[in-house]
Amino acid sequence: MKFQVEKIEAMIYTVRGQRVMLDSDLAKLYGVETKRLNEQVKRNLDRFPLDFMFKLTPEEFEVLKSQIATSKTGSGGKQKQPLVFTENGVAMLSGVLNSKQAIQVNIAIMRTFTKLRSFLSMESCLKEEVGKLKDGTNQLFKIVFERLDNLEDQITPKLPGNRKKIGLKPDRNH
Repeated sequence: MKFQVEKIEAMIYTVRGQRVMLDSDLAKLYGVETKRLNEQVKRNLDRFPLDFMFKLTPEEFEVLKSQIATSKTGSGGKQKQPLVFTENGVAMLSGVLNSKQAIQVNIAIMRTFTKLRSFLSMESCLKEEVGKLKDGTNQLFKIVFERLDNLEDQITPKLPGNRKKIGLKPDRNH
């Protein structure tokens, strides 16, 4: 079974500065009920420290619901805060859910996280390069304007202080 990276990417959210996936999205990918996935996790809680998995606060859940347009309480949607899994937590799920589909899903998810990490790294490098270009450009403009000032000084003739200008005087009567 082949999983689309774009589909998995759409299921990755940022919460508390970490990229995470919801228990319900993972359950869909694994082909199990969310309830069953969470049961397996609870049976193996020692495998899921807080940096692998955590429960959203009510506030975080409300923000997330508004981002992903989940149904509000009482209209058939999620009623309680979901568990979310970090990249390490998703990797740990492969040891808890040991079906062929779970293994294939985990491989696809790990590739997606790796792809996202490489994009973030590339973005960081590009920001650094743009910063260097900006600094270099500012320095280049400074040099160009200094040279233009020097050139202007060389072209404009300097008149001795006691010498009168030659030319027509403006008529002040008209």
